[in-house]
Amino acid sequence: MAEMEMPSISSVSSGLDTAALVSEDGPHDVSTGRGHALDSPDMDVQAHVTSIDGAHVNAGRNKMTSRHRGQWSVRGSTNLLDSSGGDDLPPGVGQYDDFHTIDWQRDITRDRLRHRNIEKKKQEGFLDKIKGAYDAGSGWLCVFLVGIAAGTFAGIIDIGTTWMSDLRNGICLEEFWFNREQCCWAANSSTDGDEACDRWRTWAELFGDFAPNYNPGVYILTYIMYVIWSMVFATLAVMLVRVFAPYACGSGIPEIKTILSGFIIRGYLGKWTLIIKSVCMMLAVSAGLSLGKEGPLVHVASCCGNIFSYMFPKYGKNEAKKREILSAASAAGVSVAFGAPIGGVLFSLEEVSYYFPLKTLWRSFFCALVAAFVLRSINPFGNDHLVMFYVEYNTPWHIVELIPFILIGALGGLFGALFVKANVWWCRKRKTTKLGQWPITEVLVVTLVTAVFAFPNKYTRMNTSELIRMLVQQCGVEDFNNDLCDYTDQSVLNVSDNLGGAVAGAGITRALWMLALALVFKAIITIFTFGIKVPAGLFIPSMAVGAIMGRIIGIGMEQLAVRWRDAPIFSDLCTVNGQCVNPAMYAMIGAAAALGGVTRMTVSLVVIMFELTGGLQYIVPLMVTVMTSKWVGDAFIKQGIYDAHIQLNGYPFLDSKLEFEHTTIAADVMRPRRSDPPLSVITQDTFTVDDVETLLRECDHNGFPVVVSNESPYLVGFVNRKDLTLAINNAINTQDGVVAASVVYFTQHYTENVVVGGPPPVKLRKILDLAPITITDQTPMETVVDMYRKLGLRQTLVTHNGKLLGIITKKDVLRHILQLENQDPASILFN
Repeated sequence: MAEMEMPSISSVSSGLDTAALVSEDGPHDVSTGRGHALDSPDMDVQAHVTSIDGAHVNAGRNKMTSRHRGQWSVRGSTNLLDSSGGDDLPPGVGQYDDFHTIDWQRDITRDRLRHRNIEKKKQEGFLDKIKGAYDAGSGWLCVFLVGIAAGTFAGIIDIGTTWMSDLRNGICLEEFWFNREQCCWAANSSTDGDEACDRWRTWAELFGDFAPNYNPGVYILTYIMYVIWSMVFATLAVMLVRVFAPYACGSGIPEIKTILSGFIIRGYLGKWTLIIKSVCMMLAVSAGLSLGKEGPLVHVASCCGNIFSYMFPKYGKNEAKKREILSAASAAGVSVAFGAPIGGVLFSLEEVSYYFPLKTLWRSFFCALVAAFVLRSINPFGNDHLVMFYVEYNTPWHIVELIPFILIGALGGLFGALFVKANVWWCRKRKTTKLGQWPITEVLVVTLVTAVFAFPNKYTRMNTSELIRMLVQQCGVEDFNNDLCDYTDQSVLNVSDNLGGAVAGAGITRALWMLALALVFKAIITIFTFGIKVPAGLFIPSMAVGAIMGRIIGIGMEQLAVRWRDAPIFSDLCTVNGQCVNPAMYAMIGAAAALGGVTRMTVSLVVIMFELTGGLQYIVPLMVTVMTSKWVGDAFIKQGIYDAHIQLNGYPFLDSKLEFEHTTIAADVMRPRRSDPPLSVITQDTFTVDDVETLLRECDHNGFPVVVSNESPYLVGFVNRKDLTLAINNAINTQDGVVAASVVYFTQHYTENVVVGGPPPVKLRKILDLAPITITDQTPMETVVDMYRKLGLRQTLVTHNGKLLGIITKKDVLRHILQLENQDPASILFN
């Protein structure tokens, strides 16, 4: 008998554009045909089912023929062969198809049984004790390797990004692989100004004999080379993504959250995605696009975690256990992105992880520590600090400053809400219009617009990370050339290393106008950039918008305090040395406010920010600002950017932060319904191999309940479709005499229907889940939703007085929630 081919989303959508499978944090480019494929019945256990009342369960298909029962006599069960091959299950049993949800409870139970077997074997000999010790320490070894890989990739990406970003402005003649700072270090020259470094040559100096002072020819040639290099980098990035790894676009955090919640996306964490994303994020950032590499570093680290997990069967063959490694890898990704190992652990716990036991917390901490140590050893920033934006503020904050801090938090929350709504609107338009059919053109147009409008403004021309670093640094005596430090009246200062607290000069006025234009430009262009088909993170662009906003407000507060120094409200702000307000601190607070408004992070964001800047004494202002930002953002839209894109993409993600406040019961949600076909079930001892293959051929469900009989539909257990198919094929290929008429048994003892002289039966009890999660038809849906969130369920079976009534899948729960919220339930594409 020919082997059954299992339908899956991979085969259904094999003829579709692979680049449209998964977009970045932006939506999928789901074409009409692929949309139907993703919503096809084979993704849905509950499709085509209806109510069951004993005689209503596919009775015709479940019977053995009277000829079989009449001509063959009963035979004992001593010669029954187990199709699973003794204690070993067929290869592939317990694994999942692409775009399916895992069964957390089954995988955790399988791991417990495996662990118990190892503990028993420890008593048999010294070698078994060594194997047991290796198994116990394999988790630590795995996260150690992941931390090393994540730190190494982050160091390479940081160095490559800096070099390619400087390449837009010039090149080091003698050592072209040096960026501008390294080139000038080698020459023992200052890096203040292009002309100050002899070994570094701008493109204007290479292509023409221009005078040192700027003239129109120098400006135009530099402008043209800036745009050309930006277009070259963007073209390379989008082409590599489209050709080699369509999953490499975006930051990947929405997909990582969905994967950690128990969803399978084959290839999303593969080696090609790792390589292409690492290269293309350097190209995308160097192209000057309004995006960052910090979010994609979480995806890169998760790829490392997925790859190393296959070195350890304990994790590679168990999807639930693998997600413990992926959670630790996510923490390492944030650790190397910001130099914030503690913040990385909290980010994994608060933002991305779905299942986070205590041992995962320890391993995440260890993984983040190793990754940070490796990055520090590489020293990509060329300084003595691991953090990106190290600051040393010598000005304390005062209680009265909580007022502007709250204002900054409110503005950050408002910006976050507007950004989420605008970006989701644009991404949905990309999905539903012809714009989605031209992803390469879109990337090039966005790059061209960004380069053309960014170059004239020095604050948008520079790398975004450098812009944030400049904004959060307070003024010093070495900053005379910085417009942000152009104070006219410095006589009030009693110390020479602090130029704050004086009246603003013409340079600050000019800088404020340019920063205001940069704020508007960054806020608008990021809406259209986040979602294009290149690796794109949102942390740095959001922080840049907030830092600009905070610096502007900080300068305003500073000038108010200077001009009204004797006013009661400002009397405590000015210290004896003349320093009144530190605008750089406001930039740091603003960066946290904007990022919190966009992502709705709280605890992890505060820790990341003080690790990122070293400003430990500003924990309270950061907490006040971040909470205000979250409250204001939630008042306009409950979701952060990542949750909004999860919903936009139709991922089966059940957010644990949302509350279910409705009064429906399980009977309102379960399938089958009155208009649906009968529920497809398997009886425990009357199905033949032919009946099972017919059921698999005619039904596309992910699994089937097993009942006692058609007349007594009492639940016995639940069997997954893939496990059933593999077990039947394994029995046909390895067990002698198995034919279409062979009876399939899910029972322990065999005293009926085993006929002497007939074909040998097939024993499939080992693949049967004898303890499926069941509820009654009167169970409140609030309880059901909590069960799905806390237990990570794939489906629940609905019974009444022990009799099977129907089934509720995760997809049913998500659709029910959307219906109650007056949203389109068909947007849930996967299951």
